[in-house]
Amino acid sequence: MGAYILRRLLLVIPTLFGIMVINFALTQFVPGGPFDQIEARLEGDGDSVQAIGGGSGDAGIDNGEQGDYVGARGLPPEFRAKLEVEFGFARWNCAEGFTGTPSLNTPECTKEMISAPERFLIMMGKFIRFDFGESYFRSESVLALVAEKLPVSITLGLWSTLIAYMISIPLGIAKAVRDGSAFDRWTSAVIIAAYSIPGLLFAILLLVLFAGGSYWKIFPLRGLTSDGFESMSFLQQIGDYLWHIALPVTAYTISSFATLTLLTKNSFLEEIKKQYVMTARSKGLSERRVLYGHVFRNAMLIVIAGFPGLFVSVFFGGSIIIEKVFSLDGLGLLGYRAVVERDFPVIFGTLFAFGLVGLVIGILSDLMYVLIDPRIDFERRG
Repeated sequence: MGAYILRRLLLVIPTLFGIMVINFALTQFVPGGPFDQIEARLEGDGDSVQAIGGGSGDAGIDNGEQGDYVGARGLPPEFRAKLEVEFGFARWNCAEGFTGTPSLNTPECTKEMISAPERFLIMMGKFIRFDFGESYFRSESVLALVAEKLPVSITLGLWSTLIAYMISIPLGIAKAVRDGSAFDRWTSAVIIAAYSIPGLLFAILLLVLFAGGSYWKIFPLRGLTSDGFESMSFLQQIGDYLWHIALPVTAYTISSFATLTLLTKNSFLEEIKKQYVMTARSKGLSERRVLYGHVFRNAMLIVIAGFPGLFVSVFFGGSIIIEKVFSLDGLGLLGYRAVVERDFPVIFGTLFAFGLVGLVIGILSDLMYVLIDPRIDFERRG
């Protein structure tokens, strides 16, 4: 088992490298970039869409003469050169012994653009040391930004995953035992209805009904905690936290347990029909002992196999819609804004960190297989 884990850990390196290569290459072909964003902000458009498409030059600040407005004629060459060096797109080559500040007007220095492959290698060299750089537009390190948004994602991801499993596994087992009964049919109808509800619609419905929209004001409208949270007692803090997350977690979980429930049911039905179950029943074992002592361990393997994917997608992917509706500033909104703004350090830094965690969780999933069923031997399969 130790050799298998070592091989899997070694495979993380080329896999993560391939993920970064593909995504870095894709960004080279996407129109717009950080410089277009800055120019668009100077023009007052707020994004690079109009800048790329030749938007109107009279937007933004008007000082009386359009010709004097910097945003109308693009970034000044000196300012753009400074940004290119700061963002890692270029570097200064200065004569030996030069100690001043390099600029386009400095004869001892020349600006050299850095090619995309070299920029990628420089970036990966920093990532190996877990140096993810700083955001282009927030003047804050990527790690600090992720740490700031992480509580929201931990709340939505962890609670949604736990609740989905707590509901799906017992419900799936009950449906398998009562397959074809009225209970099975009614619960299937409820599951399908819940799965078909759009997250945005359900989140708005919860706000309207329970957050003071038009009916009852039972739950808060935004945030994870109330004002004065630090001054509350420990039990009050727990209550306030649960009070705030009730609606967003409910909206986040409503459709996520449907697939897991049906997967659990079908897995149990497949195991119940096997020969070893008939043998156990013929020995006089109770139905409960057959179900939980023999069937459960085998049937749960496929359910556990889906845990890493569900956890990573919910925890790291976040839900932009849910975060937006409930005014929760999490990783979902951070990633969306980074893509829109072409904030490459945030995009690649979070992608590297989340990819690494996802691959490690996949290895932990294999270890869970062995813990549940010691008969599984990955080393022998290898």
